[in-house]
Amino acid sequence: MVRISDTVQHDQLWVKASVTGGLWAAVEIILGSFLHNLKFPFAGTILTAIGIIFLISFYQIWPEKGLIWRAGLVCALMKSISPSAVILGPMIGIFTEALLLDLTIRIGGNWLFSYALGGALAMISTLLHKVISLLIYYGFNLIPIYENIYSFALRQLHLPESSPWNLMLILLVIYIIAGIISSLIGYIIGRKSKKIEVSRPLNIQFANPGKELFTLHAKQRFSLPLFFIHLLSVLMGMFLLNRMNFFISLGFVVIYSCFTLIYYRTLVHRFRKPFFWIQIFLMIIVAGLFWENLSSNDTAFSITGIWIGLEMCLRAILIFVGFSSISIEIRNPIIKAFLIKKGFRKIYLSVSMAFAALPLMIERISNPFHFLIRPGKSISLIANDARSWLSIFEVGKKPTPDQ
Repeated sequence: MVRISDTVQHDQLWVKASVTGGLWAAVEIILGSFLHNLKFPFAGTILTAIGIIFLISFYQIWPEKGLIWRAGLVCALMKSISPSAVILGPMIGIFTEALLLDLTIRIGGNWLFSYALGGALAMISTLLHKVISLLIYYGFNLIPIYENIYSFALRQLHLPESSPWNLMLILLVIYIIAGIISSLIGYIIGRKSKKIEVSRPLNIQFANPGKELFTLHAKQRFSLPLFFIHLLSVLMGMFLLNRMNFFISLGFVVIYSCFTLIYYRTLVHRFRKPFFWIQIFLMIIVAGLFWENLSSNDTAFSITGIWIGLEMCLRAILIFVGFSSISIEIRNPIIKAFLIKKGFRKIYLSVSMAFAALPLMIERISNPFHFLIRPGKSISLIANDARSWLSIFEVGKKPTPDQ
């Protein structure tokens, strides 16, 4: 028997957003962890394409204004249980995708062209999010390094010189095409699912209703002053890196990072991973090789480039530590209570309801291999479950096939 106390009291649109966002989050958790653990190339792009398919297919089942951005918000907030220390980036990316798709459909109307345009914009946002994230991590010094790498690669391949932005244009076209294809797949799946009655009755029971939003380790400490200290520390560190001597910046980042890693023990495991330090080392080497424009095929280290690389990596460590700490402190129960008091109760209840069902949603979903081999069929099965989950969330009981 399902027992969800307050969740049935708020409007049905948020309940549908809980179903859509919860199922989307379940796929993100299962497939996302699988792809990232395998270091699968373009994992984020694949997840974005699946998210577009999800949103458009569910919108065919429930074509209600506001469903898409609400579902994106629910899914983004549910990323807070991700085992990764850095969650703000993925959360922002997910919500941005849903918001762009929602706005495009609202402005363009409920027809196939709007879906295709919205899917293209959502997919482009993934590319822009990646570029902006790299610039935040490493600064604008990354741009001349990219330009020099591109020019060097053209010379090595004996290709004619062209603007390095041509590569970005090609990528942009590829992402637009991928977004349009994802939209069409979602439209087809949604239209078919709308015509199918509930075919897989959900024989389930909720074991832990009302699972708390923003779950962390039971012994995790919170401090509201620290939340603001982290915000100021990131700003201060960025200022020092841009304006002050390198060694002053180094001292500040080392002291701040040591304090953070001692206070938040859950962040230490990321620094123990060899891949993290390999990335740092490679960035220094690449900056040393390509900071100065290479006029010949010979390569030589630039001392200035090495210092630039060290500065970029120091900036990356500051951003990682600062944003990871903010990601933890933003889950403070005081902040949660403040949001509810200030009119965000519906959002909180929707996400809490989706959290209660999340373990069972994960059990219900096919394994990651099925998604990679037959993504259309996997999403179709999930879409067919949508009305069953809605019935559970609304009336608090298992639906029968004729409901």
